[in-house]
Amino acid sequence: MASTGQSLPYRKTGDLGSDDEAIPDTDPSDTSSLLLERLQAYKHACGYLENYVSATESVEKAHAKEYEKILKTVSSPLKEGHHFDQSIGGIAGLFENIRLNTQGIANSHLETEKNLKGSVLPILGRLHAEIKHKYKELSKGAVKGSKEVDKARNNTQKHIELLGQHTAAFSSSGGKVESANDPYIIQRGVNHRLNKQVLEENNNRHDLLAVQDSFQQFEAHIIQTIQQAMTAFLQSVGGQCERQKAMYSDITATTQRIPLDFEFKGFVSRNSSTLIDPSVPQRSVSNISFPNQNHSSTKPLVAGLLQRKSRAALKGYSTGYYVVTPSKYLHEFKDDDDYRKDPTPELSLYLPDCTIGAINGEKFNVKGKDASKGKVGSTLAMTHELSFKAHTSSDAEKWWSVIREATGESGFTGSVPNSPVEGRNVSGQQAPPQYQENKSPAPIQTQNLQQQQRTGYQGSPVTQGQSVGAVPGMGQQHMISPTSAGGPGKSLATGAPPSTSGVDRAPGQY
Repeated sequence: MASTGQSLPYRKTGDLGSDDEAIPDTDPSDTSSLLLERLQAYKHACGYLENYVSATESVEKAHAKEYEKILKTVSSPLKEGHHFDQSIGGIAGLFENIRLNTQGIANSHLETEKNLKGSVLPILGRLHAEIKHKYKELSKGAVKGSKEVDKARNNTQKHIELLGQHTAAFSSSGGKVESANDPYIIQRGVNHRLNKQVLEENNNRHDLLAVQDSFQQFEAHIIQTIQQAMTAFLQSVGGQCERQKAMYSDITATTQRIPLDFEFKGFVSRNSSTLIDPSVPQRSVSNISFPNQNHSSTKPLVAGLLQRKSRAALKGYSTGYYVVTPSKYLHEFKDDDDYRKDPTPELSLYLPDCTIGAINGEKFNVKGKDASKGKVGSTLAMTHELSFKAHTSSDAEKWWSVIREATGESGFTGSVPNSPVEGRNVSGQQAPPQYQENKSPAPIQTQNLQQQQRTGYQGSPVTQGQSVGAVPGMGQQHMISPTSAGGPGKSLATGAPPSTSGVDRAPGQY
């Protein structure tokens, strides 16, 4: 008899697919279907034995002539016979032995009929009911789990195809895509659905593995029950002639010689490519790759935590996870978790349509419209100025530089912001210079800018006949005229009052 301690062969290529495939080629229902078919085979085997004993009971009443009917009950090949080892020593060999011995039985007695009906058939009937119950249990549990895996895989496949479409659109459109079609967001959606798929696969794997592990014990119980039934059958026909006793003894001996793990080892050996190998580790999202996973459009230019000032004055700053994507969107998320829920931006700014104020230590402002609601929503959305605060000045400088480059603005990077509105020199004259005080001006916001009339351009040379420029103060504009030959408040050359002609300047221009 073969040792029961030997390891059983299993599929080595993975349970539900290799870790480098998002959508495995294997069907999760293959294992459950195979196990269900095996239960069906045992159910039919049990049915064959029930028919055999029932026919024996009936034929006992009609003696030798009726034994031909008994032989017919086992003359047909076993249904799902490929599940049994065809060599001598297994279930298939048992039925072959039954056919040979039944051929030699010619007579039977009524007492044997009564014994068979009262002791043997109930055992097989209970076994048949247990197999049917096991079949229903597996059908409702593992098969349902396989359907959930298929559903999760279909959702993941659709989102991967969607990512492929929009990454291609990103390349062909020069990187300008809608907020909802940003490949970065779609990729995070793939991660979310892939995580759900892996959870369904692992849950289904646990269920199938538990059923598979219990199959060997259940089959041992089936064979033990069959052995018990056949022993009772021998006792029922013990009153018959010695020849009949010898034939039935041979049938029973053949049954008893079947090792409890003989059929299961053969079954595993023949179906090692389909059954689950318990030594194969579970799938992990970190080991899975999918098309366009590393596409340049899915990699953020800068990402991290920022604080944004609430529009309500009393609420202060709130922390969020912000990302600037190659599509030139500034997205706001509650966090960077792709798995807990589908990552959808709380706010999206299309930076080429926005303006950015100056950086002031750890703070900077961005003015624009929320584009997360699509074309119609962004068209109807109001323009808001959003105040951001980084953890350090260096972080603020990094964010400010990336956002400023995405908006397309250029110029100096000092502490005074460039206005988004370009000023014009209405008078066409060269304006006087401006002199700044030693203290730095307060940071200038782009909110509630009002049109003001200013004179001169910053940094223009002072020429004869022109007044000294204006110096911005704390929210006001003061004219400063140095004491000269003309006296205070007069022209340097002629002493005349300073010229009041100026130019219209847009908000924020100096």
